[in-house]
This record gives sequence, structure tokens and C-alpha cells, in this order.
Amino acid sequence: MADRDDSFELYDLRVTVVAGEAPMVCDHPEGASFDVIGEMLVFPPDAPRFPMYPLAALLPLLPAKQRPTHPHDWMTTDAEIACPDPYCGGRFRITRTGRRVFRHSETTLVPLPEDAE
Repeated sequence: MADRDDSFELYDLRVTVVAGEAPMVCDHPEGASFDVIGEMLVFPPDAPRFPMYPLAALLPLLPAKQRPTHPHDWMTTDAEIACPDPYCGGRFRITRTGRRVFRHSETTLVPLPEDAE
């Protein structure tokens, strides 16, 4: 069987702390950020600490934001996520910063089905 193109694209992301209308009470300073490249969370070397509860709220959304979506899909248009602490005004802006090509054969040991295109 000839080699098939098993490539796919994902967006690189940047998650940045932005101030909302209420004061921020959690320990995430405005402007702090990290990148998502493939399956990796990449924090800058001088990054401040990042609380685990907001990170836990963000994690389920990041793989969906990485994938190409329809222009009318809310996942395409909505970019700010509220801090899960109801008393905190912090927000997290998820920005698509570029696209990167991955190969199925380099990301899993599960083979593609024979009829996959």
C-alpha cells in the first residue's frame, strides 16, 4: 500500500490573563500568558505562578480551540473565558496565533482505518 498523507493542522494558541470589570482576587496577574503548541503547554521562563483552578477550567476548551471550526461556530468567535471563581473578575483570552502541521503517525500508534481519507 502506498503511503497516505496523514497530516492534519492544529492552531497554536496563546492564553492571556485579561482584567474583567470586577477586581481579580485569584493569583493570576494581568498580562500573564502561556502558549499551547500541539499537546504542550509552554510557559515563558519568567512566567509568574498560575493557579490550578483556572487552568482546570481552561483545559477542556483548548483542544477544541486548536481545531479548525466553522466561522459561525461559537468556538471560533468566543475568545474570553471567565475565571471559575465567581468573585474574581479575571478573564482568559484564547488567541489563535498560527497553524502547525502534525502527522497522525507521529502522534499515535493507532493506525488509520483503510478507508480514511
